[in-house]
Amino acid sequence: MTMRRALPPLAALRAFEAAARRLSFRGAADELGVTATAISHQIRLLEQTLGLRLFHRETRRVRLTAEGAVLLPVLRDGFDAFADAIDQIRGRPSAGVLTLSAPTAFVAKWLVPRLADFRAAHPGCDLRLHASDSLVDFARDGVDVAVRYGPGPYPDLDGHRLVVDRVAPACSPRLAVRSERDLASCPLLHFEWPHPTDETPTWRAWLRQAGITGVNEAAGIRFSDEGHVIQAAIAGQGIALLSLVLAADDLASGALVQPFGPVLDAHPYWVVHPRHPARTGDVGKLVDWLGSAAV
Repeated sequence: MTMRRALPPLAALRAFEAAARRLSFRGAADELGVTATAISHQIRLLEQTLGLRLFHRETRRVRLTAEGAVLLPVLRDGFDAFADAIDQIRGRPSAGVLTLSAPTAFVAKWLVPRLADFRAAHPGCDLRLHASDSLVDFARDGVDVAVRYGPGPYPDLDGHRLVVDRVAPACSPRLAVRSERDLASCPLLHFEWPHPTDETPTWRAWLRQAGITGVNEAAGIRFSDEGHVIQAAIAGQGIALLSLVLAADDLASGALVQPFGPVLDAHPYWVVHPRHPARTGDVGKLVDWLGSAAV
């Protein structure tokens, strides 16, 4: 017997699910890689097909109608089930593995040294670390929780500030750097920030804050990976402006020293996740552990 399902177009259902989950046509458009106009068109098509209004359209925001609120969890769970099945046949990590995405240097310098503590606290929770300096798509990339660095907040996600970063000069004690006068003879190590602004903690900003002149802030060695800057400083290749969050363990062990100030304020690290996580209990355990580890 052939079963025929009288369903609306899949594209319209996907557009509605993304817009309803985010309560934003623009957010849905960014997620699906289309225009906000295309999202609006698909949702109107769905409403016409069903003969129902799914959104209350207000100035600068939308709200779900009662019918839309009934439809959202059914579609969300269905698309999650599709994704899990596709991941399974593609051989991706199983649904029992919790995936945490974070910037590459944060994974290497902050997360990895603390993994034993997480395993001890939650021995039944298998964790996969996804190191990336790009913003992830939670649904597409199979990510449950992410750590993000930036001004925040992230209105389409649930989350909170994990820790506020600060930046200061640091180097190997072997260099015997003791005062700002030593900067003239010590190579500067630079991290190339992907999207620098006037507030980015660069050597130029630090020298201006310190009131120091006569130092060529453009000279030295440049790195595209923040973790490599830290390793170069430990190896005695020069003095770097380092994140005090990422370099905390190396400063505590004596592999690095902070010879002088000032200390510059930087952005916070945030822990974020979708508002309706597929594995609520495990996500809560991971988020709570990250918060306690950052204290």
